[in-house]
Amino acid sequence: MLDMDGSIKPPQISEMFQKFALSFRSKAFEFFSDEINNNNQKIDLIDCDEQDEEKMEIDDQSSLIDEKGKVIKNAQFNETLIISLFASISSFEASYLHLQTAHVPNFDQEAVNDADKSLISHLQTLSEFKQLYKNYYQNPNFNVEFSSGSCLEFQVNENQHKLRALKSVFNRLQADIDVKCEEVSGLRKEWEELSKVNSRLSKRLSFCCSKEEEKEEEKGCIEVLLTVRVFDRMLREAFSFSHKFTKVLVGLMKRAGWDLELAANSVYSGVDYVKKGHSRYALLSYVCLRMFQGFDLEGFGVGEVGSVCNGDISTLDSEEKRVSSLRQLKDHVSTNPMEMLRECPNCEFSRFCERKYQELIHPTMESSIFNELDQGEVVNSWKSLGVFYELFVKMASAVWALHKLAFCFDPHVGIFQVERGVDFSMVYMEDVTRRCTFPCKSRPKVGFTVVPGFKIGQTIIQSQVYLTGIN
Repeated sequence: MLDMDGSIKPPQISEMFQKFALSFRSKAFEFFSDEINNNNQKIDLIDCDEQDEEKMEIDDQSSLIDEKGKVIKNAQFNETLIISLFASISSFEASYLHLQTAHVPNFDQEAVNDADKSLISHLQTLSEFKQLYKNYYQNPNFNVEFSSGSCLEFQVNENQHKLRALKSVFNRLQADIDVKCEEVSGLRKEWEELSKVNSRLSKRLSFCCSKEEEKEEEKGCIEVLLTVRVFDRMLREAFSFSHKFTKVLVGLMKRAGWDLELAANSVYSGVDYVKKGHSRYALLSYVCLRMFQGFDLEGFGVGEVGSVCNGDISTLDSEEKRVSSLRQLKDHVSTNPMEMLRECPNCEFSRFCERKYQELIHPTMESSIFNELDQGEVVNSWKSLGVFYELFVKMASAVWALHKLAFCFDPHVGIFQVERGVDFSMVYMEDVTRRCTFPCKSRPKVGFTVVPGFKIGQTIIQSQVYLTGIN
């Protein structure tokens, strides 16, 4: 039988037979001893009544001899009978245990039939022992012989039945062990499968968490960057580099013998400059407006609309485009633009620089400026002139970064340019010379736009213009 913890409990019949055997053995010896004593007393009384005193002494001597032999014979018979009896009882117990194991855990019809036949055989043997015992003591002349071989035969049968019972228990335990091993094997396979699934889920969870953290980080960066103050500061930096580059360009033009007044008039004709040197604002306007041309396009007019350095974003939604622009901005500001052009000459920023240079410097103008320089200062192209090339790249880098920042806003930053001849408005415009004071006798007019203006939501970053008609 199985306990709650899975161990096998011996059948209760074993304990019952052990107690029965001990009790039966002690009672049997007492019974046989009493029977022998009673028989001896009966024999003595009969002999004393039928014979006289003289014969009695002789008969008593021979009777003692006979009775002594009979007592020895009875003792041998009792011992053999008891040993055989207990061997049969033990065999009966083993057969009964075999019958139990034939029912559990699986019913075995053949084993049940064998155990049933064995039990009936042992019961018949016990019944024969009982009848033999009665016949022996009821009829003193009953002749029965128990050989030592028959006693050993019963003991051998007892041991065989015990071995059979133990074998049945062993087989049942082995079957239970096999079942448990199969369960363990199945559970181990299930555990391995679960471990693999858990590993895949952990990787996916880790990947999702890293993606979420990256998105949160980018979101935090967007919240920090997407302010009017940051955009205005980057715009002023781009304008500062544009002003420095224009100064270098004007210097090269003067060395090449250019007439700056004539060059400014070719850019904006009919402008009434307040001072002679203000014609340089026209050249500054020329540089700035060329650099900001295509600012409202995602690709900045470098390639196809919607294309970026890392792939096509035309199919991305608005949020993904913002994140993509932010990543490009972070990558750009974290790298030196000069090193970027050297290491990645075919990148989008490199193409942007090439295109803007071609828009700014006409081939005729380029040949005029650089051919007039000393041969030691010119090697192959404009990139050979260190200061000129470096300032142009820094200006282009600042404008490029400002463009990426503009597309991080939702909606995107708008750009506008004031037409010539429009009345000055302090809301949308700022005097680039900072000489306009109010009240004025006459309303000033816009001569030309130097730096374009921007609209961020409901906020206006003023366009810098050169004013005419100021007294």
